[in-house]
Amino acid sequence: MDKLIKPEHFATWKSMLDIDIRQSFSSIEQFVLEPHSFTFYTSVSVMSSSKIEGEPMEVDSYVKHKMLHIEYLPELTEKPNDLYNAYLFAHENELNRSHFLQAHRLIAAHLLPADQRGVLRKTEMLVMEHKTGRIQYEAAPLSMVADRYDAFWRELEDLLQQDLTIEEVFYYASFIHLAFVNIHPFSDGNGRISRLLEKWFLREKLGERAWYIPSERYYYQHINAYYKNLARLGLFYEALDYEKAVPFLLMLPQSLTFER
Repeated sequence: MDKLIKPEHFATWKSMLDIDIRQSFSSIEQFVLEPHSFTFYTSVSVMSSSKIEGEPMEVDSYVKHKMLHIEYLPELTEKPNDLYNAYLFAHENELNRSHFLQAHRLIAAHLLPADQRGVLRKTEMLVMEHKTGRIQYEAAPLSMVADRYDAFWRELEDLLQQDLTIEEVFYYASFIHLAFVNIHPFSDGNGRISRLLEKWFLREKLGERAWYIPSERYYYQHINAYYKNLARLGLFYEALDYEKAVPFLLMLPQSLTFER
């Protein structure tokens, strides 16, 4: 079986970069943090990721909820708060298979019944674009999910042990996001946890300042491009064309500079 997290598109991706990743990330490493900075940036990341999945609460309102303890209706805050708890868990724990499943249990607290949290799905899966309701693509067939999930983690564990350049870190973080979301191994919460996984991998490789990369906000602010770039690969899992993945893979480094 070919690798799921594919190295062969790195050269093309790097040739198309128009951002100095090291310099741009260095500015994130150097800005002054306040006591509330992690709460603020995590709130923005969490609500941006949640809005990609169709949650109605505005990002600014959620920031007020977390920073100023302003109460809103539970149906507005429950699912974002579950995702926030998963980000806190990731912040405090290393990235491994066991911790990843625990993060999904936290994310899925108000998405799935208890027996479906942190376990692989048992049904076929169509991935829908939340903004339009259109079918985005067909996820990995049920017969393949367990094997692909295991192969994905073996590749990810290998990457976690490798010394990578900062360009390779961003490339593989994006590809981890993409490969995981294409498998769609859980019954729900796959999009949310794929964006957390991307950030978690960045933290493992680059340190704690990786949590301040505004990737989720960038994806939300460019949601049409996000879905379009995912859709470029094709409709069926077994026929995905990863030659067309580069536009999606370029979005993560672009997030480093879009708010300046």
